[in-house]
Amino acid sequence: QVQLVESGGGLVQTGGSLRLSCEASGSIFRRNVMGWYRQAPGKQRDLVAALTSGGSTNYADSVKGRFTISRDNAKNMIYLQMNSLKPEDTAVYYCNAQVPTIPPYNYWGRGTQVTVSS
Repeated sequence: QVQLVESGGGLVQTGGSLRLSCEASGSIFRRNVMGWYRQAPGKQRDLVAALTSGGSTNYADSVKGRFTISRDNAKNMIYLQMNSLKPEDTAVYYCNAQVPTIPPYNYWGRGTQVTVSS
């Protein structure tokens, strides 16, 4: 029911940069943890970065120091700035809104492909 729309994926060489964007509904954006996940072929969908409404962040160890998650409250958008990209970063990246229940409930975007070539 909630439409999360990602953009910004593409093909980039090793060491390059991309910025992903995700637009969400205002109510979902304000009330829930927002984040980015990624899934490579044959692999599980893993957390890349998360951002709470209070500004707390969480990153996967593999992207710390290279990726930055941020938000624009006025536009109801979140971003993922990806620098120093590696071939291992190749995956479909999904925008996520997580209701902080136990267990959590997740809303997903349709995904955007990121491909990093050598």
